[in-house]
Amino acid sequence: MTEPIVEVRSLSKDFLLPHLRQTTLKGRALRLFRQARTIELQHALRDITFDIPRGEFLGVVGRNGSGKSTLLMILAGIYAPTRGTVAVRGKLVPFIELGVGFHPELTGRENVYLNGALLGFSRAEVDEMYDDIVAFAELEESMDQKLKNYSSGMKVRIAFSLATRAKAEVLLIDEVLAVGDATFQRKCFEHFRTLKKSDTTIVLVSHDMDAVREFCDRVLLIDDSRIVAEGSADVVATRYTELLGEA
Repeated sequence: MTEPIVEVRSLSKDFLLPHLRQTTLKGRALRLFRQARTIELQHALRDITFDIPRGEFLGVVGRNGSGKSTLLMILAGIYAPTRGTVAVRGKLVPFIELGVGFHPELTGRENVYLNGALLGFSRAEVDEMYDDIVAFAELEESMDQKLKNYSSGMKVRIAFSLATRAKAEVLLIDEVLAVGDATFQRKCFEHFRTLKKSDTTIVLVSHDMDAVREFCDRVLLIDDSRIVAEGSADVVATRYTELLGEA
């Protein structure tokens, strides 16, 4: 049996959240207060276990605060798990915070070269693919403007177009296309469809059940930091909608 490209076992993630409680001494209310620190333990993920076979388009859905994005952060290596293990057998590229590292005082063109270097490309490699990056982003007439004059959607276009040039076996996508227009979102998903045909594995976190039903082979539903449902896109998307209704 072929090993899964991603293997998650008994994964848990806890956060310690400090709070400051201010207490005023009765006789010195106008000039003295004491700060007492309290700590809240937040269980972001609890005992998560699943595998992802190579080439699968996996959806992860759930209400806000359920732990979906934390899961992607751990898969990407941004967070370390509190307990449990994650094994990724291949190069992974996260589409989580597109545009991190962009400089608002540089032009779009300069940011392409800057972030290309951050992705490990040489200047010659960026030179070779620059026209394709700009054409995919549909920003040919804006590349010499400073990035601070770009809309959020324009920034996502250029960041996404650049990031797709990175050769990856696993892509992590966390609602990064939410600010793009519908036409560009469709264009991006068509790109994902092409990648899937080439055996690329994709993990999508989304609240868009139409996209989940259309693209995902299998879906995990996370609620209260645990996996509460797993199965086909239709079945789990319906369960998610029911969960929202119950809430």
